[in-house]
Amino acid sequence: MRISIIKKREYPELAPLYEEFDVVKNGDICVAVGGDGTFIKAAAEFEGPILPIRTDESGSIGYYSDLSIGEIGYVIDNLKRGKYTLEKLSNKMEVEYRGRRYLAINEIVLNNLLEEVSFRIYELEGGRRYEIYPYVMSGDGMLVTGLVGSTAYNKSAGGPIILSPDVFCMTFLNVDGPYKNPIVVDARKRLEIEIIKYKGRLKYDGKEIGVLGPGARFRVSLSRRELRVVRFSRRERFGSKLDRIIRSRMQP
Repeated sequence: MRISIIKKREYPELAPLYEEFDVVKNGDICVAVGGDGTFIKAAAEFEGPILPIRTDESGSIGYYSDLSIGEIGYVIDNLKRGKYTLEKLSNKMEVEYRGRRYLAINEIVLNNLLEEVSFRIYELEGGRRYEIYPYVMSGDGMLVTGLVGSTAYNKSAGGPIILSPDVFCMTFLNVDGPYKNPIVVDARKRLEIEIIKYKGRLKYDGKEIGVLGPGARFRVSLSRRELRVVRFSRRERFGSKLDRIIRSRMQP
């Protein structure tokens, strides 16, 4: 088996991987060693399945990993024996603006450029668009995320942790309006957001797409490109993952 390795920094614990496998740029799987940021980086750069391994560094949560860096021996043994499965974690998200398409793993964000940005949200269906809200939303903006990004910016903004791969979540950022709660929609839906007043900055996974003024629109949908992960029989339950997230926030 040939593997690729994307890591946050150099780790001596990884030496056995280099001894047991051919480490190449485009391997059969990609081993992502670090926290969730490293996993997102691997998902953006590598098309094949990803094996996330968390480290023991302070602040490195590794929510999507079942294994820690101290279990490299277990990883090697199971990879060599073929004792693993490939699991679809989710589909990547797609944002379309001015005829260009961008793939997002974590989230798609519209932020206010100055004091606020005003926008409307629509659902696209059968060549027509329908308002999800019958009024303009104004404030710091909004973000759209799915299963993968729900534990990142979305959670910090008061959005829910998502456990299903088949939904989107729209979380609003300090908006004024009669309804401010996050909204979860079927991931088969296509959304369109239109800027009504002021300007907003459109980004995906921290990368800027552009500054949008009144009348500008962008669309969000689920891509056909899957994000797959390598799983072994040793799995970490959601409660344990959530406990690690909470404890990481409590550290001085």
